[in-house]
Amino acid sequence: MITKPIYLMGFMASGKTKTGKKLAKRLEIPFLDLDAVIETEIGQSISAFFEVNGEIAFRELESKCLRQLPVQAAVVSLGGGTPCFKNNMEYIKEKGRTLYLKKSPELLIGRLREKKAKRPLVASLSDKDLQEYVRKTLIERERYYLQADNIVDQENMTINEIIELLKS
Repeated sequence: MITKPIYLMGFMASGKTKTGKKLAKRLEIPFLDLDAVIETEIGQSISAFFEVNGEIAFRELESKCLRQLPVQAAVVSLGGGTPCFKNNMEYIKEKGRTLYLKKSPELLIGRLREKKAKRPLVASLSDKDLQEYVRKTLIERERYYLQADNIVDQENMTINEIIELLKS
């Protein structure tokens, strides 16, 4: 029986929200999307907040909202950078179980290219710059992501396989 949050982390477009919703449904526990919580808190999109206030202010807000989430059985989809700032990694490891959805840079670049406008960190990048950004940032963030309790590094792992992994 699950009594603590399962925090899903990974790069932008790694499937945290989609996987999180399916996992929560199968486990019959709530699903929380940290980005949605933040948008409710500020009454605007993260993109709009980011554009006006910048990344530093966003990371402060993100950390505050993370710590306000209930520490109970739930699947929580984190933002791509959440574990990398403000001692958030230590916090989530202390409060729950962590799961890294590891995807190849090529897959992430393809997904981000299709939906750049919705991603404030990459919205204005050319395709070439997007590739460089993903590769560079993924290298920087993986030292946090790889601290996860479990790593899902298969492109098409099923929810049942993820549940089995969580049982181990």
